[in-house]
Amino acid sequence: MEKKKLWWKDGIIYQIYPRSFQDSNADGIGDLTGIIKSLDYIKDLGVDAIWLSPIYPSPDKDFGYDVADYLTIDPKFGHLQDFDQLIAEAHKRDLHIIMDLVLNHTSDQHRWFVESRKSVDNPYHDWYLWRDPAPNGGPPNNWLSSFGGPGWEYDRYLNKYYFHMFEKHQPDLNWRNPELRAMLMKVFRYWLDKGVDGFRLDVFNAYFKDEQMRDNPRKKGLARRPFEAYDHIYDISQPEMMEVVKEIRAILNEYPDRYVVGETFLEGPVYARTLVGEDKFHAAFDFSFAQSPWNAKAFGKAIQYWDALHGDEAWPNYFLNNHDLPRSATRYTQNEDDSRLKLLATMLLTVRGTPFIYYGEEIGMRDIKVARKNIQDPVGKRYWPFYKGRDGCRSPMQWDANINAGFSTADPWLPVHPNYSVRNVANQQSSPASLLNFYKDLIQVRKKHRSLQAGKMVLIPSDNKHLLVYLRHLEEETSLVVLNFSSDIQHFELPIDEVNEWDMVFNGNDAMTSHMSGTGISLPAYGMAILVSRLAI
Repeated sequence: MEKKKLWWKDGIIYQIYPRSFQDSNADGIGDLTGIIKSLDYIKDLGVDAIWLSPIYPSPDKDFGYDVADYLTIDPKFGHLQDFDQLIAEAHKRDLHIIMDLVLNHTSDQHRWFVESRKSVDNPYHDWYLWRDPAPNGGPPNNWLSSFGGPGWEYDRYLNKYYFHMFEKHQPDLNWRNPELRAMLMKVFRYWLDKGVDGFRLDVFNAYFKDEQMRDNPRKKGLARRPFEAYDHIYDISQPEMMEVVKEIRAILNEYPDRYVVGETFLEGPVYARTLVGEDKFHAAFDFSFAQSPWNAKAFGKAIQYWDALHGDEAWPNYFLNNHDLPRSATRYTQNEDDSRLKLLATMLLTVRGTPFIYYGEEIGMRDIKVARKNIQDPVGKRYWPFYKGRDGCRSPMQWDANINAGFSTADPWLPVHPNYSVRNVANQQSSPASLLNFYKDLIQVRKKHRSLQAGKMVLIPSDNKHLLVYLRHLEEETSLVVLNFSSDIQHFELPIDEVNEWDMVFNGNDAMTSHMSGTGISLPAYGMAILVSRLAI
C-alpha cells in the first residue's frame, strides 16, 4: 500500500533570495509584498514550497545572515502583518513556506550581544563565546574565521575575545548555555505557531565548539588560504550536536507535516547523512552533486553514493544552485544556449529525492559580473580577485524587458544581468521551446507519474560514457530516464524483449528531440528521454 504523500518528500522546493525577487515599493530591494504578488507565478511553475532566505532585521554585514532579532521582520522586507498575509496567501495556493534560521551566530547589533559585552556579570554574557586572552595577550586559540582572518575579536573594554566563525560582526552563540538554548527553541515554536511549514538551518553543525577550546591541528601540505590549512575537529561537528538535532525534531513533530533541512558546513555526505532519520532532521544538504564536473559518470557517481547513503530509511535531496554557488548556467554553459540546462533540469527532477530550485534557475539566469568597487559580499571584498564573492548569483529576478528587468523602478541593490531584455519570464512564457516552459512541462510529467516522485532508483550501467541511465521503480509503475551529456547524437539500446513495453512520456520541447529508433532510443545533443513501462513490475 502506498505511503501517505508528503509535500516535502514528493514535492519541489523553490528558494527565493528576498532582496532580489520582486520590489513592490520602489526602493531597489525585493520585499514580502513583491513575493505575494508573484505567488501565482510560483504556483503556475508547479512547485510545492518556498524557502525564504533570511528576512529578519539585519544590518546586512552578511545580507540577512547576521540576524539582529529572530522574532520579527526587517522593515525593508515589510512587517509581521505582511508575513502573515504571505503565509495565508501561500497556503490558499497549497504552497508551503520554509524559513531560514541562522542560529550559529547573531549580528553584533542583536540586543543579546549588546548586553553581552557590557560586563562579565551581565546575564547575557555567557550567551556568546567570550574567552580571556592567551598568556601572551593574543587570541585564546588558533581558530580562524571562514571568511578570512582571525576567528577571535578583541574587546578592549572587557579585555576578552569573542569568537566568530564568519564575519567579525557575526559573533557565535554559546549553545552550551541552557538559557540561550531554551530561547532558541522558543524561536522555532514562535514561527511554527505563525504557520511556518519548515526550516532550513544555516551551518547547523557549527553550533557547538570544543568545550576545552583546543587548537585545531594543522594539515600537511599547502592550502589555498590559512583557514583551509587546519583540520576543523574542534570548532565544528561536536558530538553534543546530536542531542540538539533530536530536540529540534521533537518540537517539529508536535506540529503536523513540518520539515527541517540542515546545511552542513565543511563536511561531506557521510556526516550529513548521520543527522538524518526518524528522530533527527528530515534532510541535510550535501554539495557533491551540485559541484560535479560536466560528465555523465561524475553525476552518476554522486547520485549513486548519496542515494545509497540514505537507503530506505531516509530521503535524499538535490540542488544545483543556491545563494552561495555560482549559477549552474554560468558553470556549465559558455553561451546563451539552454540545452545543457534542460538536461540538468531533467536529472534534478527525476532522481530519487526532493529537488530544490533556486529563483531564476527556471529561466536560465546567469551570474552577473560585479566591478571590484561595487562588490557587496564580505567574502568577495576580502578575497578579490582570487574569489569575487557571491554577488554574481544574487542578481535581481528577470521578469520582463522593462527597466531593471521589471524587478524595480528604482536602481536595484545589485545590477541586473545585461541579457535581461531577452532572457526574462515574459519572453519565455510566450515561447513554446523556452527553458521556463520546459520546466513546467517536466514538472507536470513528474506529478503525473508517481514513480518519478516516490520510486526507488537503480542506475543502469552503460558502455556509452556520455549517457546517464536510471530506473525509478514502484510496484505499479516503472520509469526509465536516459540523459545524453554529449554534444553529439547518442543511442541507447533497449533489451529486444522490452522494446514494446515502454511509452515515451517526455523528450523535451526543442525542434530536435529524442525518439524511439529501431530497438532503442536516439538522443540528440544534450537530449533526454523519459519512458514509462506499460507493464506493472
